Amino acid sequence: MKIIKSHLVSQRMESRSLDLTTIYDVAKYAKVSVATVSRVLNNQGYVGADSRAKVEQAIEALNYSPNAVARSLYKKQSKSIGFIIPDITNPFFPQLFRAVEKTLISQGYSALLFNSDDQLDRVSDFIETMKTGYAAGLIIVSDKIKEEHLAKLSMPIVAIDRIISDNIPSITVNNYKNAREAVSYLVQQGCSKIAHVKGPDGVYTSEERLRGYCDETSAQGLSQIIAYGNYELMTSFQAIIDLLAENPDIDGIFAGNDIMAVGIIKALAKLRIKIPKQIKVIGFDGIEWGTTITPELTTMEQPIEQIGIKSGELLLDIIEGNTKGPQHFSFDAKLIVRDST
Repeated sequence: MKIIKSHLVSQRMESRSLDLTTIYDVAKYAKVSVATVSRVLNNQGYVGADSRAKVEQAIEALNYSPNAVARSLYKKQSKSIGFIIPDITNPFFPQLFRAVEKTLISQGYSALLFNSDDQLDRVSDFIETMKTGYAAGLIIVSDKIKEEHLAKLSMPIVAIDRIISDNIPSITVNNYKNAREAVSYLVQQGCSKIAHVKGPDGVYTSEERLRGYCDETSAQGLSQIIAYGNYELMTSFQAIIDLLAENPDIDGIFAGNDIMAVGIIKALAKLRIKIPKQIKVIGFDGIEWGTTITPELTTMEQPIEQIGIKSGELLLDIIEGNTKGPQHFSFDAKLIVRDST
């Protein structure tokens, strides 16, 4: 028996196969070339009224929805922005990403988040992924990547939180100046033996905050006591226990970030040292962790929202050709006084 499938049934079956419908199916249905379908989809180039009507009818009949990624690959254009961060477990970076993403979405872009653990090979792999995916631009936080690693990229780049080179636009805070302000505040509160728990060696923010601490303690005529916390809670916890065993008269601690400050407060609680009566503690960053501990943390609060918005706006300006030459912007952190001082 010969089965005759009506055109209407065929249409319905095709419309159910949404995931299988391609631009080639649309072209075949409309009896036009793939190039003609592409011109209609992208609204580029001349298409006759009759051909356009056929393509639009085919798209409706097949319920065809072109994949945005596929279209961007075909056009070698994209509305995707890569965002590389060194440590996704640090609350500072997800907060920063959220602000960047909000800015990009408002302008029709999407953001792709990559966690590199600040390892050069992972950063390099992510950059290669962005290249093959025709990303529109890249925002990066990394101390491992250097200008020569980015030289072959043909996409706009903005560095956040670190300065990669004079030739790559950047958004930072004044880590050195604000670190000095943190130490100066402890002195104003009566501290005379101030320790600093620093972040990883070679990390821009860590080294700038250390430099600020050293210069301000020198200017105040104070000795310098430095421990290594590596921007980690438990590392700083143990560092303070060891440091106080050798320096029991410390009365102030400047932590290089809030995560380490939380570890320090936990260590002081274990040692039954009263905060702020015996030791005052100040951090740097302004993440939410500082308000979830007892006592709540005094900190140098970075304008995370502003940094994220500005970095997104700067990258979009570069993409659209609205800037000339590399630009560098620096924000100031703000002293937020809480119970730890």
